[in-house]
Amino acid sequence: MIVTTAGRTNEEMIDKAKAAASHLQCNYVDRNKKTVRSLMAKYQEDILVTGKDRYELFAANTNEPFFFHPSSSMFRIKRLQKGERDPFIDACNLFDGKSFLDCTLGLASDSIVASFAVGEKGKVEGIEASPVIAFMVKEGLAVWQAGEKEIDEAMRRVKVTWGHALDVLKKKETNSIDCVYLDPMFEENIDSDGIKPLKHLAVYEDWTKAMIEEACRVATDRVVLKDHYKSTRFEYFGFQRMERKTAKFHYGIIEL
Repeated sequence: MIVTTAGRTNEEMIDKAKAAASHLQCNYVDRNKKTVRSLMAKYQEDILVTGKDRYELFAANTNEPFFFHPSSSMFRIKRLQKGERDPFIDACNLFDGKSFLDCTLGLASDSIVASFAVGEKGKVEGIEASPVIAFMVKEGLAVWQAGEKEIDEAMRRVKVTWGHALDVLKKKETNSIDCVYLDPMFEENIDSDGIKPLKHLAVYEDWTKAMIEEACRVATDRVVLKDHYKSTRFEYFGFQRMERKTAKFHYGIIEL
């Protein structure tokens, strides 16, 4: 991957792009009025474009850039504000003051909703194995303006940790987090505009019994798995499935 700036740039944006390149340990390239496609053709690498308000990643095999956005979290929070239920919040048993660890952060949609649910007294952390996704999501959570104070505050409270889930879990104290959450890439294919950009960037990890055991060691209340309704992981790892008749994914729970 290389890092450059938007077409119309300035010294501040150039410094920001160079800092991103240093953080991600890749090369910075001057834009010099070249198009993204021409830079991609020249360098044969993905390109991270540093703009005024956000970062955009252009990958060789995708038509649209990947960038952080709160995705479904905004309308889900609005539903909670109206007093409606959210299956994810129910499955994870989240309420004010709870702590939550998301082992598969992605775009952080679930973690943002969790942050809203647990409030200022709670704690939300998300682990992301892809360094570029972790970087872009961390930066996005810090600056995205949803136009509503409660949603903005929920995003700012999410802590992003770059690393592999098992490695991070091993460093956590026993019984230190109320709910540990797992949302691996589905074994079955689901067409989703939110998931598609992640497939090229995501780090695909093997889900092992050691990982589930570590999650159970760290959690005090429950470990929750979100997966496709056809997934074999629920039964294999011993999760009690919460069936949702009209949904393509279910939640599984290990009560502790």
